[in-house]
Amino acid sequence: MKMLSTALRNSALAAGPTLRRSLATHAPFYEKDCSSITPPYAQLIEKWEYVRELLNNRPLTLAEKILYSHLNDPEKSLSGGGKIRGESYLQLTPQRVAMQDASAQMALLQFMSAGLSRCAVPTSIHCDHLIQAIDGAESDLKRSIASNKEVFDFLESAARKYGIEFWKPGSGIIHQIVLENYAAPGMLMLGTDSHTPNAGGLGLLAIGVGGADAVDAMTGTPWELKAPQVVGIHLTGKLGGWATPKDLILHLAGKLTVRGGTGRILEYFGPGVASQSCTGLATVANMGAEVGATTSTFPYTENMRAYLNATGRAPVARAADKAASMGFLNADEGAEYDEVIEINLSELEPIINGPFTPDLATPLSKFGSFVKEQGWKDELSAGLIGSCTNSSYEDMTRVAELAKQAKAAGLVTKVPFLCTPGSEQIRATMERDGVIDTLEDVGAVVLANACGPCIGQWKRDDIKGEENAILTSFNRNFKSRNDGNQLTMNFLASPTIVTAMAFSGSLSFNPMTDTLTLPSGKPFRFAPPTGQDLPTKGFTQGNTDYYPSPTPEPQPETEVIIRADSQRLELLEPFQSHFGDRGLELPPLKVLMRVRGKCTTDHISAAGPWLKYKGHLTNISENLLITAVNDEGGGVNVAFDHDHAASETETDTIPAVAKRFKARNQPWTLVVDDNYGEGSAREHAALQPRFYGCAMIIARSFARIHETNLKKQGVLPLWFADKANYSRIGSGDVVETIGLADLIEGRQDAAVKLKVTKRTGEVFEIITKHTMSEDQLKWFRAGSALNFIRSQMSP
Repeated sequence: MKMLSTALRNSALAAGPTLRRSLATHAPFYEKDCSSITPPYAQLIEKWEYVRELLNNRPLTLAEKILYSHLNDPEKSLSGGGKIRGESYLQLTPQRVAMQDASAQMALLQFMSAGLSRCAVPTSIHCDHLIQAIDGAESDLKRSIASNKEVFDFLESAARKYGIEFWKPGSGIIHQIVLENYAAPGMLMLGTDSHTPNAGGLGLLAIGVGGADAVDAMTGTPWELKAPQVVGIHLTGKLGGWATPKDLILHLAGKLTVRGGTGRILEYFGPGVASQSCTGLATVANMGAEVGATTSTFPYTENMRAYLNATGRAPVARAADKAASMGFLNADEGAEYDEVIEINLSELEPIINGPFTPDLATPLSKFGSFVKEQGWKDELSAGLIGSCTNSSYEDMTRVAELAKQAKAAGLVTKVPFLCTPGSEQIRATMERDGVIDTLEDVGAVVLANACGPCIGQWKRDDIKGEENAILTSFNRNFKSRNDGNQLTMNFLASPTIVTAMAFSGSLSFNPMTDTLTLPSGKPFRFAPPTGQDLPTKGFTQGNTDYYPSPTPEPQPETEVIIRADSQRLELLEPFQSHFGDRGLELPPLKVLMRVRGKCTTDHISAAGPWLKYKGHLTNISENLLITAVNDEGGGVNVAFDHDHAASETETDTIPAVAKRFKARNQPWTLVVDDNYGEGSAREHAALQPRFYGCAMIIARSFARIHETNLKKQGVLPLWFADKANYSRIGSGDVVETIGLADLIEGRQDAAVKLKVTKRTGEVFEIITKHTMSEDQLKWFRAGSALNFIRSQMSP
């Protein structure tokens, strides 16, 4: 472990007693009732102090303080005196849940089956994923509301029945709205989206989960998390020139890779933190998801206080000031990290990451050479800015300055240039301050306040089925993700770099050093832009019809609207337990396939046009693994059925063969590669295989959220003790567990082996590892976590 020295700790602005009241003049246009969003600091600090006694007053990181102050039973979680981080399971009580419209459907269907009349914690629904970008904000929003009316009616009626705040289509992207309205320093919250950590820009722990995890919090059930390790990111220096907070996280992604943050919290500290805006820190926290981090956080700063005040949350700021003065909102001097990474912000230049993975990082100064070395066309087909990662007022005013420079020089963008505001508040403030007009004057199309192209909601007609390159300020760039074209290369960059390059149309253009030729023939070079952190006139709310009534009371008489013949929504039937003739050992499982290489939740359960079936498990299961590569032959969406009937083919699509197994009552398993299930917190990627009869998945390694989602739905995730055994198991082989019964019956040291019977008749055993906790084994025995929760509720 790495200890934070006294010198380094003293350099951090966020030490509580040194905080001063900000003199910023960005006055809020109103002050909200913050009673439901202010953390119960007195209770949290009391529990933190109790935990300190249990841990013999050892110095704690900020992440530990927040986690341990939210423990349901500190003695139970921290007893034993052994190692906690990376070892112990914590039973936690989150303070809030936020859900986006696509994932909220399945989460609400699961919550409804629990039979409760209201949510145990404040909960919100945000309509942002189902709005498709075609030709502009007004028409796109109107069209999407009409085409998704059935789903929106369901979500709104469920929200009314259970007392959930409902943010209507057009209100904005979940993560920007949470940052603007709900996030507060030192709190613990869950969100049904992998980029929930965006809220960490306000110094809290915001964790992305599947819907079943959200249901834990919504039903008042302690939420379980394996205590993450804590990586300290020590920031010195100051960003300058063209470098932005986006470049910090793109640089870090290149260092850590997509697996480097798994099972870890990224905790930033040092003098470089204080110079960043709150929304800049949110960008950094947002993309922590791309390295697999549980979440990211920062010590409380003056810029956080200023942001709280500017967004109408002065009461939260005052309460946070007091908590910070008691040492709650920063790490203790001498706190130990599992690893410390040093980054000098003064040395950072703009970074471009991609294509097809968010951790392939190339400095802008070397990107043109990289493009040439790869043999790609030196052409840009589109530039897209905004999304939940980079849609703040600061981002938008920074790119508007570039647009002003370009307009003054007589330039317009050479490629389609799309802009997505993060929220109605951001859009309305941009409109009032002339930012939208400035962008539209140089060729930008402003889209609806929604996720849009970032998640594949982009009806793109200009390029289909051909190789091309786009530059975006988004967070994720897997194949086919944005426009459905697997040949589209998405390169991730800051909004400023995306904007500048949109005026050149060339991938090799470097705005730091290169010039553009004006119509007059003269050379033109952009000056490094600066943005405005907070609007001088304050934020304006815009169209308040999109907004919910705060802290609504449940209306139990409300009928939740689900049509009997719906193809969009379907009530859930509980999954049955796997166990039968073999007692607490799984029945013999047939191997469906061996999945090769990167297999994200996009591969397992595609988004884009499939988003419309998020509330209908039968229909959405038709896309199971349709872009996955079968390691036996290399085909995409190809599976073998070695027991097929005479009327059936030996090969078919993966979902088609899975359905055949289900029809035969043949439980099955998958063999998968490293970091299986990275990417979105998409619990459908666990629900769909379970629906078709999958009982177990054996991996070289799992991504955190997906592994948890599998456990929640009653699918056993096992890890190869020897990764080489991955290639020894193939389709049609039969796998049986040995030792699982001992594990379920309470022998935590029990080893689970697998007996493999090859199609050739060869038999061998392999050793596996697991991460199942005592409670997770109870879920598995019951058939799912929800089955177990329901069994524990009083009639």
